[in-house]
Amino acid sequence: MSSKPRAIRGMNDILPGVSGTWRYLESVVQEIVHSYGYSEIRLPLLEQTELFKRSIGEVTDIVEKEMYTFPDRNGESLTLRPEATAGMVRAGMTNGLFHNQKQKLWTSGPMFRYEKPQQGRYRQFYQFDVEAVGYDGPDVDAELIIMSARMWRRLGISKIALEINSLGAPEARSSYREALVEYFSGVKNQLDEDSIRRLGQNPLRILDSKNPDMQAIVDAAPVMLDYLDEESRDHFEGLKVLLDAAGVTYTVNPRLVRGLDYYSRTVFEWVTDALGSQGAVCSGGRYDGLVEKLGGRATPAIGWAMGIERLVALYEACGGESPATDADIYIAAVGEGTLERAFALAEELRDSIAGVRVESNLGGGSFKSQMKRADKSGAEFALILGEQELADGCIGIKPLRSTDEQESVALNELAVTLAQKLR
Repeated sequence: MSSKPRAIRGMNDILPGVSGTWRYLESVVQEIVHSYGYSEIRLPLLEQTELFKRSIGEVTDIVEKEMYTFPDRNGESLTLRPEATAGMVRAGMTNGLFHNQKQKLWTSGPMFRYEKPQQGRYRQFYQFDVEAVGYDGPDVDAELIIMSARMWRRLGISKIALEINSLGAPEARSSYREALVEYFSGVKNQLDEDSIRRLGQNPLRILDSKNPDMQAIVDAAPVMLDYLDEESRDHFEGLKVLLDAAGVTYTVNPRLVRGLDYYSRTVFEWVTDALGSQGAVCSGGRYDGLVEKLGGRATPAIGWAMGIERLVALYEACGGESPATDADIYIAAVGEGTLERAFALAEELRDSIAGVRVESNLGGGSFKSQMKRADKSGAEFALILGEQELADGCIGIKPLRSTDEQESVALNELAVTLAQKLR
């Protein structure tokens, strides 16, 4: 006997009891980003592997260990997208969206990384991604952060805090890199294997180490803010002024570097202690050199990405509830000729009452069994259509969530009566 099919490890089904929360949260986020003038772009799941190597950086955990990469039938190396920014930039360059233009874009969907599955971290995970391309001042940095702060207020999420930092311009980062190499070389015998490898390739990645045995060493390392160029320092101060004016509370975290090579200047994370060790919920920053690195003109850009799984978990941890998904009305039809009229009636109600949720009884059954289904559906009212009601041109309205009496209403008055009752 063959075994039952199983899901791939780390790739989860989003079941009906949970998907309503997902849909609600996604709709709120979409509504907010639209209110700031951002437009949707939809991207392929697959890109050329080289795109991620050039953008994310070859000396990163994502590229070295976590990407789902394979050759297609023509021998070209393809990768399931591990994040959205590189694909967004590629799409903008491919379609001429950045040529003498500024773009405010968002996208969402599944991303893929071969990581150890744990709470809040999956191999197929979902992200909401927002990007502003062509803007070089701290005002757009502030707008993106203020926009995300609005999301938390709108959703009643309070267990979250903002951390910000600046990584400076490339020249300043080069000086900082030299300081890090000098420092970490002096404590090389205390570094773990990953840090030793990164020391010769990208020492900033050592600051992103998750090894608890490395934390004391990392904490004593030189601080990027001490090496900022004047322009980056002014940019960072400008950001702080705008956040202060908007009443957005933040902490400057000089160890915040983010895990991708394309970041420069402003970086930020919204973090929480409500989800265990997986503290970051929404993260982002500037990537002013990425478009040029991929072969385009020098173009300033900034964006953030938010994990939907973590957003759902944090929403629930803060007391958020799933929106109602039960039917408003359940139509039971018993007797000759009633099913056809019941189906037509359901469509009439959907046309007449905006947003109403109507469930028709399917599969026949006795009056008693249909009423059991009506109660199980969670509907507020059952509409009862029998042969006598059909002959008299009326229908029974039975309240299912109160002790009110059943009443009979003319079919041509039903929509108006139900609209009043469902207010």
